[in-house]
Amino acid sequence: MIKAVVTGHSRGLGAAVAAELMARGIPVLGVARGHAQACEGMEQAVVDLGNGAALGAWLAGPALRSFLAGCDTALLVNNAGMVTPVGPLAGQDPLAVLAAATLNVAAPLALSAAFAQAAPQAERRILHISSGAGRSAYPGWSVYCATKAALDQHARAVALDGDARVKCVSLAPGVIDTDMQAEIRATPDSKFPLRQRFVDLKEGGVLVAPRDCAVALVDCLLARGFGREPVSDLRSPRA
Repeated sequence: MIKAVVTGHSRGLGAAVAAELMARGIPVLGVARGHAQACEGMEQAVVDLGNGAALGAWLAGPALRSFLAGCDTALLVNNAGMVTPVGPLAGQDPLAVLAAATLNVAAPLALSAAFAQAAPQAERRILHISSGAGRSAYPGWSVYCATKAALDQHARAVALDGDARVKCVSLAPGVIDTDMQAEIRATPDSKFPLRQRFVDLKEGGVLVAPRDCAVALVDCLLARGFGREPVSDLRSPRA
């Protein structure tokens, strides 16, 4: 039996991934600040993943282990993330930087460790939703670039651990038509000089629908070769 945990499942790509998993008969535990619409096959946990203390308290409880009990294959999709703060270093709010680092890095790393321990008899597959920004630097995105790069390095290091039953991939999904993209397009040019590039992607119809991306992500997650490349891109044939 396969079971999946998806963070940030209440909207956008996370909601699409959760829906696609359930459409394939895979029960989902969604973890986010708010509830998604209730549906058969989904359990939900309301946890502020940007609050380290709140996440720690939830991980110390039985919910994760209880959900994963009895599964042969356990899946974790670390999808929740934020692009802010955006702008030059001297203009960044230190507390906003701390919040981004907690949500984008500390939460997925802590969840991954807890997940690996919660289903010791199962094959465990961890998918970090990364970004091309983790592999190329962009002005105004120093925090976002650094936090996504951290996920890439985490996946590489987990692969070096050599545990054949724990596989981790940090995957860049491409440019998805989500609220985050709208937030990027609304950012002033003074904070993000590349803003127009993202406006052009939207106006040119290049953005991928969350549902279409979710299908490809779940295909990747369930593929026999998952974990062969710890850092990958969904747009690559090898993904």
